[in-house]
Amino acid sequence: MKIADSSVWLEYFADTTLAQSLEPIISETSELLVPSVTIYEVFRKTLIERTEHEAMTIISYMKKGKIIPLDDILALNAAYYGVKFKLPFADSVIYTVALNYNATLYTLDKHFQGLEHVEYFAK
Repeated sequence: MKIADSSVWLEYFADTTLAQSLEPIISETSELLVPSVTIYEVFRKTLIERTEHEAMTIISYMKKGKIIPLDDILALNAAYYGVKFKLPFADSVIYTVALNYNATLYTLDKHFQGLEHVEYFAK
């Protein structure tokens, strides 16, 4: 199973030079887990930088993966890992989903670098 961090989604849909190497991560939607908090982060950032229509188009693509909602157990575990690894709220939720599902988290966020289950891409 795979998880694309919000940074991966945003980079991919910005169609940067790195986007092509990120495409295999999000193209296999049957293997893709989408923590609900990534939907929030990507939608919010896209609304700021683009149109609402473009934001909804991106979210529609994200919803092809399996959405993982934030429930009480995930929230408690995310708080634990957030403290342990000094991760902010959304990142602790995303990382906890990776751990809970034994998935690989793909990210461009440097603070994930070196953690288990993480594949870090430098910008």
